[in-house]
Amino acid sequence: MNDTPAPKDRRSAGGDDRRKPQGAERRSGGAEKRPEWQTRVARPIRDDEAKSPMIPDEITDQDLELGIRVQLKTLTAENAEMTARHLAMVSLLHDQDPELAHRHALAAARRAGRIAIVRETVGVTAYQVGDYGLALRELTTYRRLSGSNDQLPIMVDCERGLGRPRKALELGRSVDRQTLPAPVRVNLAIVMSGARLDLGENDLALAELEIPELDPTKVHEFSTNLFRAYADTLILGNRESEAKRWLDLADRAEQHFLGNSNPENEVFSIIEEIQIPEVSSSARPSKSQHDAVARTPRDPSFKPSDRPQRSRRDDGDGNDKPKRPPFTGGPRSSGPPPKGGPKGGGRGFGGPPKGRSRGPGRGR
Repeated sequence: MNDTPAPKDRRSAGGDDRRKPQGAERRSGGAEKRPEWQTRVARPIRDDEAKSPMIPDEITDQDLELGIRVQLKTLTAENAEMTARHLAMVSLLHDQDPELAHRHALAAARRAGRIAIVRETVGVTAYQVGDYGLALRELTTYRRLSGSNDQLPIMVDCERGLGRPRKALELGRSVDRQTLPAPVRVNLAIVMSGARLDLGENDLALAELEIPELDPTKVHEFSTNLFRAYADTLILGNRESEAKRWLDLADRAEQHFLGNSNPENEVFSIIEEIQIPEVSSSARPSKSQHDAVARTPRDPSFKPSDRPQRSRRDDGDGNDKPKRPPFTGGPRSSGPPPKGGPKGGGRGFGGPPKGRSRGPGRGR
């Protein structure tokens, strides 16, 4: 006979015959038993941190262009959705309320700071509200992450806005202009010309604009800004008769791209009105350094025909210097649309609206 006792049936006694992994007892002790590395990665709660602006329920991630949403796929689903909704708000507000649009861009950056298109959006909105230091830093980061030079004109203009025209010229000469798309090359020529005017070099300012795109026989969307910048620079050189010809060409180019404005040819779009939620004054974030930057107030009644007249300014040392020609961010080949030459078009935000932003130091 075998006196060996029969094995106990642990399941019949309410037990569990599955082996518990080693260390399970330690993990079951609750939050106080969590490993140290888990507590280190937890994001601390900061009471002084600016709160993200509110988003209407009607705005969803589907309001952002598909090409941009694809770039957010590296984020978690919840984080990607909220980032996309903030970027959609930037698209909605960038023209009507650039400061609120900038706050939405900053909120997106807090969620997705390693995404190139998010850094680009922060840089462009900072440029629009006049924070040229932040804009330059963000667009430099965008350039490093993406390898794109499409925002180089704004970066050069930011250097001018910071009072560093020589550094602006150095930055503009750091790339081969033949590698740039034509709209970017034109905008770069305009801001490089402005940097020359900042230094009082009127003849060189004119030479910066004499690029192949300055062709009166061929008209593109960027031709209006280029022709007018060239005409304004000619006026500074007391060459009014030549300037009149280029101004006339600019007006004709603008009318060509505006199209026929007859009532029977007008196309109307029905846009749903969305109420932007407001937060109480106690919940509003405190003004940061970019809010304190002096900037020219926007005039909603501005029309393209209300082109500001050129005047001269005093640099503080008693020397008069001409104001630089207006810079308008034209079509871009990358980044959140809308834009004249987008990758995919559709909804989204695409930098300084065409015909609106005039760069550092330029009024309406």
